[in-house]
Amino acid sequence: MATTLKNLSEFKPETIPNAEDKIFGIIVSEWNTEITNALLQGALECLSNAGATDKQILIRTVPGTFELPFGAQFLIENNHVDAVICLGCVIQGETKHFDFICDATANGIMKVGLDFRTPIIFGVLTTNNLEQAQDRSGGKHGNKGVEAAVTALKMLNL
Repeated sequence: MATTLKNLSEFKPETIPNAEDKIFGIIVSEWNTEITNALLQGALECLSNAGATDKQILIRTVPGTFELPFGAQFLIENNHVDAVICLGCVIQGETKHFDFICDATANGIMKVGLDFRTPIIFGVLTTNNLEQAQDRSGGKHGNKGVEAAVTALKMLNL
């Protein structure tokens, strides 16, 4: 596994672009809130450390991960946002539902970004179990919310 015993959420401050004068949308799934709230906190801390104020960050929730692409599109169409960070968590269950949700969400997020020519960041955990999700939302593998925020900043710096 590529992330075994690694914390991929550690970045040197000088490698993270400044967030001044940028507006960020964050769409957060209400499903698996223990995990998605931790991802949100990581993203908010990262954006704040990069210079973003509360007024520069719009946060909206959607019921589940499947709804993230629509939430991103809604923010773009109804607010001036420079980038949208989509945060969700899908944990493998006993059925193929996991596969359908993950595939549709990834494709939907990509499509919204391409259609609107706006960075839409895939901050969705797709894990086999709750422990893996916890490890990636503030545990031993860092916080993917931080990584999503850094990705948004870097994409705005293209």
